[in-house]
Amino acid sequence: MLGDATGRVLGLGQDGPCNHVSGPAARDKFINAIGGAVRRALGAAGLSEAHRGFAAACFGFSGGPKDKQPLIAEMFSIANLVVTHDGLIALAGATAGRPGIIAIAGTGQLAFGRNAAGRTARAGGWGYVYGDEGGGFDLVRQALRAALRTEEGWGPETALRRVLLEATGAANTDDLLHQFYTVEWPRPRIAGLSKLVDEAAMAGDAVAIEVLNQSAQHQANFASAVRRQLFEEGDPVCVATIGGVWRSARLRERFRLLVEMADGVTCAPPAMGPAAGALLEAYRQAGLSVPLSNVPEVEKR
Repeated sequence: MLGDATGRVLGLGQDGPCNHVSGPAARDKFINAIGGAVRRALGAAGLSEAHRGFAAACFGFSGGPKDKQPLIAEMFSIANLVVTHDGLIALAGATAGRPGIIAIAGTGQLAFGRNAAGRTARAGGWGYVYGDEGGGFDLVRQALRAALRTEEGWGPETALRRVLLEATGAANTDDLLHQFYTVEWPRPRIAGLSKLVDEAAMAGDAVAIEVLNQSAQHQANFASAVRRQLFEEGDPVCVATIGGVWRSARLRERFRLLVEMADGVTCAPPAMGPAAGALLEAYRQAGLSVPLSNVPEVEKR
């Protein structure tokens, strides 16, 4: 996303993915993706697609910024450059640059916040083996565990067994368990089945409801941990929810009730998307404090 000195958005471009840069092929993929996104944004702004000079820029990536910053510096002439992680730009967009907290729940999970002094803190997001409690993959993992207990006769009956088998074509839960260990079922694909947990809960399945409630509790615990690190008791704090897991109205409402038990805390959807957040961080890096205008609908949340 490109903007002028007043905060007016001029253009938006998309390309990718480009998370990894180790090795010649990955490096070329990164350069092509970033270059393609910038060219498309410049084109949308009516500027020369060969333009490479900017007063300020912010790039937010998953996987850490260290190996990406030298490549960005080679590709563009940027007076004020910040290369950071994707959590920061998601937060900046969600809160329109103001202090606050985000609870991200997609395939994985992360809570991240920043206070008025610019200090940041995180909780969770430690990956599918050691963490990510409450994320999409974890929801399906808990649903499968419940289905396995049902099939073995030591857990309560639940519709989760039936809906998981129907959705995947597995013969039984043991078969499904082994399918989930194969390359045909990467974690994002497994996480996509989390909507089945929500559907079962909406139909009144007690086990599915408990899985969603546990997810909400985990997410609330992470958000509260970030709040305690950054804000005083009673300070006004907005917690924004980001990611596909929050499409579940039941989970979202349960999370809201839990986090708003603390004085001063409110829960809300994100104000804008991460590209807008990156642009706001670029202005911040340049020492400018301007509100964004002419923001594309895709970045209005």
